[in-house]
Amino acid sequence: MTEMNDKTVLVTGASRGIGESAARIFAEAGANVVLVARSGADIERIAAEIGDKALALTCDVADYASVQAAVDAAVARFGGLDVLINNAGVVEPIAHLATSDPEGWGQVIDINLKGVYHGVRAALPVMQKAGGGTILTISSGAAHGPVEAWSHYCASKAAVNMLTRCIDKENRDKGIRAIGLSPGTVATEMQREIKASGINPVSRLDWSDHIPPDWPARCLLWMCGPEADMWVGDEISLRDEGIRRQVGLIA
Repeated sequence: MTEMNDKTVLVTGASRGIGESAARIFAEAGANVVLVARSGADIERIAAEIGDKALALTCDVADYASVQAAVDAAVARFGGLDVLINNAGVVEPIAHLATSDPEGWGQVIDINLKGVYHGVRAALPVMQKAGGGTILTISSGAAHGPVEAWSHYCASKAAVNMLTRCIDKENRDKGIRAIGLSPGTVATEMQREIKASGINPVSRLDWSDHIPPDWPARCLLWMCGPEADMWVGDEISLRDEGIRRQVGLIA
């Protein structure tokens, strides 16, 4: 397990799924964890279960001031910010372009793309001042290929993939490690929403086809160590059996 004692990790979308699993796994590795989500009750419960090393902060990643306040609170409580995990994301409303709701389409961009930018913008000055840090962002296979009725999701994830590369371009020499993680399909509430839509092949996958949320969470922890340095500025795919083996998910 990657050593995380005395490190501080901020996880967006931490109320369930990959975000909740990441908060728990990083805490187990010794990190201080800051759980960020719109739903305060869930993250407060999770933080209470983790203990004194956890801080729950209600935050809407689509609002920059809210994200900046969360980063400021994390620094005030724990003295710094070593890892930012941009996990918050949505796929609803799933719809074909010709019948899509412009407001709903834009809200997905606000959360999936602008939410990542907001986290990066708030965290980078703290990390630069400290001489380094790690920024991990949940990407998707949808960043690289079109999926029916997911134009908003595909566009946002493609943009986030380029954003990771831009972070690296501007900040590698400042000690910042920026890496994306494409986890594949994960057994989370988002997959239930996708299945309910019934629109594309992803919605017709069996539940057993999805990996458990602790797999990408464990990969995120592994990505904080030197073994993942060769992927800095790039993206790791958890569909890759070699990666799964290196992380210790399969024999």
